Amino acid sequence: MTRVLYPGSFDPVHNGHVEMVETSARLFDEVVVAALINPSKGDGLFDLDERMDMLDGCFDHLPNVSTTSFDGLVVDLAREVGADFIIKGLRAVSDFESELQMAQMNSAISGVETLFLPTASRRSFLASRLIREVARLGGDVSTMVPDSVSSRLAGRSAP
Repeated sequence: MTRVLYPGSFDPVHNGHVEMVETSARLFDEVVVAALINPSKGDGLFDLDERMDMLDGCFDHLPNVSTTSFDGLVVDLAREVGADFIIKGLRAVSDFESELQMAQMNSAISGVETLFLPTASRRSFLASRLIREVARLGGDVSTMVPDSVSSRLAGRSAP
């Protein structure tokens, strides 16, 4: 049985994240989606409890997907949940450059390997940071996020 860990801040979860989890759920026996508290990303739009609620709602249709949260090293969480691999999505070359460096560091300190999955080109522009920015300014991001996330974002947008 193969278990993979898909870590991220998921602030907010968007359709690119959903695609990655659904793909991983088809390819692997178990997928653990972990919302990480990342101090380098600054203040988020949603607190951890809200992000966990959104993740649970987005993936409740997938019986082999579970969610958790964590605030330490991803490799420590990978060991804790018994993950065979860490999964990361790639949208563009710039993602590969930064994710490769992190994957090599994770492998060097723990031996846990990272697998990269490309996103569909129709979603390659999606980034939580951009969705937050557009939503805060009152823009419509409803086609970029699950419906449950869209309703939460609507409550946080500019009048």
